[in-house]
Amino acid sequence: MTTTPRTLTPPSDRLRVRGIEVFAHHGVLDHERRDGQTFLVDLDLEVDTAEAAATDDLTRTVDYGSLVTDVVAAVQSDPVDLIETVAERVAGVCLARERVRSVDVTVHKPDAPIPATFADVELTINRRRG
Repeated sequence: MTTTPRTLTPPSDRLRVRGIEVFAHHGVLDHERRDGQTFLVDLDLEVDTAEAAATDDLTRTVDYGSLVTDVVAAVQSDPVDLIETVAERVAGVCLARERVRSVDVTVHKPDAPIPATFADVELTINRRRG
């Protein structure tokens, strides 16, 4: 009887950061660019945390403190029209971290200029390494 070696699938752990608040000047309308508004960003990262847990070593995982600092800087940088562009920019920041396999980025625009009562506008994108 021949046995086929099994390929071990690395763990699929999730690191989530919710409600990163950033004041920025994105939007299609002139007053959005001029006056700015608050955006909220949620991150859901797929990371293998087994090595970090075994070694208790921050360099073996994602340093979410420095990641959040970089995400804030990315959202505050060059104004763009669409939250789709902001989300793509944030996904790029996350995937630049070697240990991030994939990321779901949600950008909330709670003060979007909509002539109706609403709770939130949000866009979620998923991006995967390579």
